[in-house]
Amino acid sequence: MTYVDGCVLAVPTANREAYQKHAEEAAVVFKDHGALKLVDCWGDDVADGEVTSFPMAVKCQADETVCFSWILWPSREARNAGMEKVMADPRLHPDNNPMPFDGKRMIFGGFEIIVDA
Repeated sequence: MTYVDGCVLAVPTANREAYQKHAEEAAVVFKDHGALKLVDCWGDDVADGEVTSFPMAVKCQADETVCFSWILWPSREARNAGMEKVMADPRLHPDNNPMPFDGKRMIFGGFEIIVDA
């Protein structure tokens, strides 16, 4: 069964082009290591919440935009093997492809798909 990694992060709005380039380059690496698809989204209608929200979760500042991304893998096993290779791939090393956002505020997790309609 397919498996999804998802993340939410805050990107300085001025870094949109740099973030898109970073995401495009990362997508190649993830796909080279077994991912079926990588989708990266730039926040367009992301409301602040009263109790919780995407902006609150990543401590989004006024000059930042919330981004939402997911990676589709063939299975959790493929994801585990692929992620190990991705993390070791020099194309994603910060010296070669620096993150144009604060990675410490990124929320990330793996999810088993239970409905795919």
